[in-house]
Amino acid sequence: MALTYDEALELVRRYVKNDRLVKHMIAVAAIMEKLAEKLGEDRELWKLVGLLHDIDYELTQNQPERHGLAAAELLKDRLPENALNAIRAHNELTGVRDDSRLGIALRAADAASGLIVAAALVMPNKKLSEVRVDTLLRKFKQKDFARGVRRDRILECEKLGMSLEDFLSLALEALKEISDVLGL
Repeated sequence: MALTYDEALELVRRYVKNDRLVKHMIAVAAIMEKLAEKLGEDRELWKLVGLLHDIDYELTQNQPERHGLAAAELLKDRLPENALNAIRAHNELTGVRDDSRLGIALRAADAASGLIVAAALVMPNKKLSEVRVDTLLRKFKQKDFARGVRRDRILECEKLGMSLEDFLSLALEALKEISDVLGL
């Protein structure tokens, strides 16, 4: 039943052709792993949930309310129910709710990755190494910056007992560690 990260990445590459989306999924996986480590949770499971959360994105692009549900169906024999539920619930259009630590972490990590990558892309050299936490905190407050990023989802980090600053610091560190993979 348990997937390895490499097997999961292989699955991702089978279902997702858009390289930017694959990189987003890898970024969310990195944040989720670091969060699990900090919170004393299952690092491998949280990393897999981060990696696989958008595996059905291209399959469901014309039916956004199915995004997450189709992923859970694809992965039903590969992940435990709590992981599948977090994936179902990360898209609120499904009507599924998950207020477990895993569900909250996935929503927060998903949104934070978008903010951090957007911040890197406006840096002079478009590198994560140029991004600082204070920059992220400023960009977070600018509603016209990265408009698609749900600030309310990033703030769910507080339900995990983390301040916004600590959460963004952890997420930024996670992405800097894989900057070569992300091309940033």
